[in-house]
Amino acid sequence: MAFSKIQVVGNLGRDPELRYTPNGRPVTEFSVAVNQSTKNQQTGEWVEATDWFRVSVWGDRAERAAENLRKGTRVLVDGRFRTREYETKDGRKGISLEITADTVMSLDKREAGEAGTFAGAPTGATAPSGGRGPGFDDTEIDELPF
Repeated sequence: MAFSKIQVVGNLGRDPELRYTPNGRPVTEFSVAVNQSTKNQQTGEWVEATDWFRVSVWGDRAERAAENLRKGTRVLVDGRFRTREYETKDGRKGISLEITADTVMSLDKREAGEAGTFAGAPTGATAPSGGRGPGFDDTEIDELPF
């Protein structure tokens, strides 16, 4: 059995785009930028690098993500990861880093009175106090409570 799990914290690079499959299942897609600073050992200068991830969210969570997230929102994305090769218009090869999200949580505070709630969590949920949620099984994707 193969297993590929990833968690990233970054900022949305664009507003989420909600679409529906031909059978009516919602899917929201957006990109997340993850910035990393590393020190150049030769010059001693800090160098900023950005990795971009394409994120897909399915089902009820897709609709909530589209309603609550906007470009620039800081999020935690937890999901399954894969790479995909593609060819650009000018013939160069590239690699796309793709996440199918099991969980998307906004890390930005909400309006006064709602601080600590997350866009990807059910109404009334508060910031986690630690620990991880239940395991994920592909066969139960439509039955997850978030």
